[in-house]
Amino acid sequence: MSDFINEFWNWYVALITIAGIAGCGILLWSQSRFKVKLDENGKPLATTGHVWDEDLTELNTPMPAWWMGLFWITIFFAVGYLILFPGLGSYPGKLGWKSTTQYQAELKKADAEYGPLFAKYANMDIKAVAADPQAHAIGERLFLTYCSQCHGSDARGNKGFPNLTDKDWLYGGTPEIIKETIMHGRHGQMPSMAAALGSDSDVENVAHYVRSLSGLAADPVKVAFGKPKFAACAACHGMDAHGNQMIGAPNLTDKVWLYGGSAETIMETIRKGRNNTMPAWGEFLGEQKVHVLAAYVWSLSNNPAERATTAAVN
Repeated sequence: MSDFINEFWNWYVALITIAGIAGCGILLWSQSRFKVKLDENGKPLATTGHVWDEDLTELNTPMPAWWMGLFWITIFFAVGYLILFPGLGSYPGKLGWKSTTQYQAELKKADAEYGPLFAKYANMDIKAVAADPQAHAIGERLFLTYCSQCHGSDARGNKGFPNLTDKDWLYGGTPEIIKETIMHGRHGQMPSMAAALGSDSDVENVAHYVRSLSGLAADPVKVAFGKPKFAACAACHGMDAHGNQMIGAPNLTDKVWLYGGSAETIMETIRKGRNNTMPAWGEFLGEQKVHVLAAYVWSLSNNPAERATTAAVN
């Protein structure tokens, strides 16, 4: 990356920009010097040579003066803008404007306006926040802005991204754990188990055994051969295959699948493994916003009656 941040590229951008503006100015100046020659009847002599309907001749005349004027205004505006604002390589502009400075100013203004509201919710229990209609609306807006790209606007997830509206949780669905997940992120890794299981037929047998755990159709013979081989997977998923929320190992006995429950997909997972990352939002959003967002996410798998009852108890 160092090749793209040295001084050469600053000059490269600046010279191309200046040359482009200068080229437009030269082109306009050369065209403005063009004079229309008239015949003895006062009609323009310059034509393109195209004639339609016997007497409709296409003239080759300059653009109207007002149109040329608009282009000159554009050039003057561009020059003025590049003098006042950054745009020529590393030149900062006379006004010293920076996008980061404006961004920080907008954040400061937003914190001054909305900070007390988030501070109020930060002192409340997450379940009580979830029962507050205003907090719920704020959390929904945060979710749609920052989380829906992966989990979907309805929070039902996509392939490889968990559904947040059911009660199936890889790391646990308590309000505190949800907040911890949003704050610090998660990194889930399923290693390739092909070598540990042995042959490709063993991989297929284990896949059928895994399908049988949740009542899906599976070859009984392959299930019988796959069951003892599943011991290699028990370290994470447990001998009962109920998973381990401490490390994010999924429960294999329900019918909830992050990537799909077909035999082919399960075999692909066993052969190649999976690697998923949930980014940490704590530093970007701050704990107070995460608190409200966590309350909204928790509410997605807990109905309004539960929220209202919880709020009344607290």
